[in-house]
Amino acid sequence: MVTLNINGRDMQVEADPATPILWALRDNLNMTGTKFGCGAALCGACTVHLGGQPIRSCITPISAAVGQKITTIEAMESDKVGKAVQDAWVRHDVPQCGYCQSGQVMSATALLRTNKAPTDADIDNAMAGNICRCGTYQRIRAAIKDAAKTLA
Repeated sequence: MVTLNINGRDMQVEADPATPILWALRDNLNMTGTKFGCGAALCGACTVHLGGQPIRSCITPISAAVGQKITTIEAMESDKVGKAVQDAWVRHDVPQCGYCQSGQVMSATALLRTNKAPTDADIDNAMAGNICRCGTYQRIRAAIKDAAKTLA
């Protein structure tokens, strides 16, 4: 049994410590907002925050999260920065199929926590590794800039 702090709550997970955070969230805790994309940390669909930093949960074992805070897409609505990002996503009609969007939102939120006025290069850097097969990258960039203005 492993205790993980997820979205501000301690939760018990009965899983091998080598189990990726993604599968503990989805299979053990029924938190399905975090998506499985590639399983190799290449697409970003599984992005969550660990200790405030965006990480790929498909390759990060739960043992690495013990004693740290995990934040998932489920917590973004009640988070000032996360909510601003989600609202901007809606205003800019970012999602097409939507599959990658929880990871995109998590990466964008992490960016705006540390950089209130990101340049295009800052956005490119922060969002690198988050793949959108529908190609909504221009809308993602516009939404991040919009969210930054909202938070200013």
